Order: sequence, then structure tokens, then C-alpha cells
Amino acid sequence: MRAARLIKMVLLLQSRPSMTAAQLARELEVSERTVTRDAQALIEAGVPVYADRGRAGGYRLVGGYRTRLTGLHRGEAEALFLSGVPRALREMGLEDAASAARLKVSAALLPSLRDASRTAAQRFHLDAPNWFREPRTPELLPAVADAVWDDRRITARYRRGEDEVVRELEPYGLVLKAGVWYLCARVTGAASFRVYRIDRFTAVEAGAERFEREPDFDLPAFWEERAEQFARSILRARVVVRLSPDGVRRLPYVLDSLSAREALAQAGAPDGDGWVTVELAVESEEVAHTQLTGLGPEVEVLAPRSLRERFAGDALRLAGLYRPDDPA
Repeated sequence: MRAARLIKMVLLLQSRPSMTAAQLARELEVSERTVTRDAQALIEAGVPVYADRGRAGGYRLVGGYRTRLTGLHRGEAEALFLSGVPRALREMGLEDAASAARLKVSAALLPSLRDASRTAAQRFHLDAPNWFREPRTPELLPAVADAVWDDRRITARYRRGEDEVVRELEPYGLVLKAGVWYLCARVTGAASFRVYRIDRFTAVEAGAERFEREPDFDLPAFWEERAEQFARSILRARVVVRLSPDGVRRLPYVLDSLSAREALAQAGAPDGDGWVTVELAVESEEVAHTQLTGLGPEVEVLAPRSLRERFAGDALRLAGLYRPDDPA
């Protein structure tokens, strides 16, 4: 543990002109007294650490000293490619590996390039979860992530409706979608892949046996195809509506984007009032009622009749709530 900390201290000093004891203590998560002891240990080991005294003092390496302890091990190298998704790294238990990898890369760069990681982080950040929803990290995510990285089969207990099922899975990849973690996996012995929500796992046990990955498996392509299939599978009902020009513009913001795009692409020419008639694929009449309500007076439901009657009832209730005050 101390050896790793001493190496990290050398790499920190190698990547910056100088650092105060407080800065080193914060980076190393130790006390300033421990920093002083570690600096002395490095000096005794032949590392030219120099301590500048005084208020603006700190620690630095003398004479352009450079360590060769910059090689990445496999876990650090893999985590480095995910370093733009800090929350995901924390949830999978890879934050320390990514931090060490970034530090080693920084130490190996030319002095003029060492601020590259900092300047990039100041300009680009990925925030995956949805607005107004506090994402919960699935308790079993680190265990599943370990198995994914190591190509190890897992025995998983999974909630499916009211029941629980047990499956032996070959975990191929993890996907973070709108704050929700999914596992793309194949049941051992099966030919096809399936998608599982990690927060529905109730138990996960990784075995000692590794599985042989299909070399042609493409996680992004698989997810894109499966996500589109899922989106289409839940759009089982149809409604016909008229949309004002403003309703056309706002439709993709209230409806499933796939359904909105396809409907508008097949829409006919506007009528004399500039409105267009479209047929929409929706999840259900109930969901369509909730979604289309967001368009207010910019939409008229034509079919089915039951949905039109619901909107007519809404209109009557709204008229009652917003009728002009009776004249005095």
C-alpha cells in the first residue's frame, strides 16, 4: 500500500512543476505529516525530491528526474478509455484504476502537453442520467462489471414480473442508458443474446470458468439494433390526429421520437388551414392521451373514437375551469 502511494507521489511530482504538502495530501488522501515522511523515504531511496521552505514552498523533483514507472497494467488501460464517464467509473468500481492510468499517461507526456487532460475535462463532460431523476447505483453492478471485464460466466438470480429465475449467463457487455444499467449477455448454451436490467438482479455469483467471446460481437451495433426493436415492440396501438404547424414542430418532444419521425415522414399535404393528418404508433391509448395532452390545442384526435371522447371531456372540463368571469 505504501509502495503504491510512493510511486503515485513521484508521478504527481513528475507531472507538475511543484506541489505543496496540502495538495499532495489531498491527492494521496493522507495527512501532510505522512507526505513529509513519504518525501523523506523517497530521498533516502535516491529520488531527488527537493522541499522548498516557506509559505509558497512545496515539493519538486530536481534536475529533470523522470521515473520509468509509467507502464499501464491492463485494468488501468481499459479504464482509461472510459475516463470521460466519471460516474460510470465510480459505479463499476474502476475510479482508482482510471485515476492511476491518467496519472501515468500525464507523467509520460512532454511538459508542454501535461495539462491536456485538465483542459479537456474543463471543456467536455458527459452526464448520462435523465433530468429530475436521481439514479440509483445497482448494488450488484461492480460484481457484474468484474465478470464482464474478466469474461467469466455468472449465475444470476433475476426478477421477471412476480417471479425470480436463475440463469447461467455469459456477460458480454454493459450499457448505461439514461441512468439505467443494462447487461448484454447470452445464456450459456444459447445462440442469441438478451438484455437484462442490472437493478433486477437479486444475486450474482461469478464462477471460475471463463467463456470464449465471439470475436465478431459488436456491442454498440447490438445495442442499437435491440433498442430499436424494443421501441417498435411497445408501439402496439394506432391513433389518427390532425396537427397544426406548431403541433408538427412540437410532436417529437412529446411522443416517442421514432414514432414521430416515421409518422411525419408519411404525412400528406397540409389542408386549407395548414394542418396535417398523421397516423401515430403509440404504446397504448392511455399513454397516447398523456403524451398528446402536452400539445394542447395544437392537436385534434380523429381516431379512435374513445380517445377523441376523452379529449372532448378534457376540453369541457378545461372550459369550465377557465370560463370568463360573469359580468358584474
